[in-house]
Amino acid sequence: MLIARLIADPATLETRLDAATAALSAAGLPLAEAQLLDFCGDVLELELPGDDAATLRRVIDEHFAPSDAIIAREPIRLPHVFVSDMDSTMIGQECIDELADYAGIKDKIAAITERAMQGELDFESALRERVGLLAGLEEGAIQRCLEERIRLNPGARVLVETLKSRGCRTVLVTGGFHHFADDVADQIGFERVMGNRLEVAGGKMTGGLVGAVCGSGAKKQVLEEELAKLGENAVSIAAGDGANDIPMLQAATYGVAYYAKPKAREAANGWIDRGDLTALLKLLDIPQTEWV
Repeated sequence: MLIARLIADPATLETRLDAATAALSAAGLPLAEAQLLDFCGDVLELELPGDDAATLRRVIDEHFAPSDAIIAREPIRLPHVFVSDMDSTMIGQECIDELADYAGIKDKIAAITERAMQGELDFESALRERVGLLAGLEEGAIQRCLEERIRLNPGARVLVETLKSRGCRTVLVTGGFHHFADDVADQIGFERVMGNRLEVAGGKMTGGLVGAVCGSGAKKQVLEEELAKLGENAVSIAAGDGANDIPMLQAATYGVAYYAKPKAREAANGWIDRGDLTALLKLLDIPQTEWV
């Protein structure tokens, strides 16, 4: 069985559904049921026999884009743990790019960041290269950057606080830096934070990192650690946007790509291309009257 929940343009939903139903039937995936969810009336839930998620995804993209969606192989349940990336997911910026602007090298570093997030470069090597370029930058630039540049993405705090109110454990894990992530986690309400630490000496960045790199493997490991604490049948949801999020997205029950790079979106079984982060609450069928 396949279950899909999606949010698309309500004005054309009925017409789009008719066309999608025909396309699914032609592909050997007859639609068993289609209904608008009771609590969130703009969320369409589709139920189909079979296991051809790739075809279902293709039809959704062809007939409902832009959409927000989750595709699953069993009824969608509330998660017990939520693990999220930070840069360009919970916040609208890439912290290292903004920090680089204070050193006058934003374009140079941003070009490396983009290639790393697209999956064209090894993440750890690209991170160390970019951090090395920041050597000599005053430590005070971090706080200035936080105050002047870093902004939460719409719906971030509502999403996290609402999930917590339902008993969901929340974790922020980033290939970026604790110097930013600790503050962002406090603003949003995350209960645990994992990230990298910039090395600072004499009030300036040395161009190095303290300890092991928190990259794609570490993100997946954090998710698995949290699930291990919860036991069998625990449900997880993860959100991210770049190539270094792919292992985490694939390991989660619901891996959601947020306005993501193509490789990350393709690897996930959910995506947000249309709404803000509260779209996840709608896809989980949590009534807006219960959002925190």
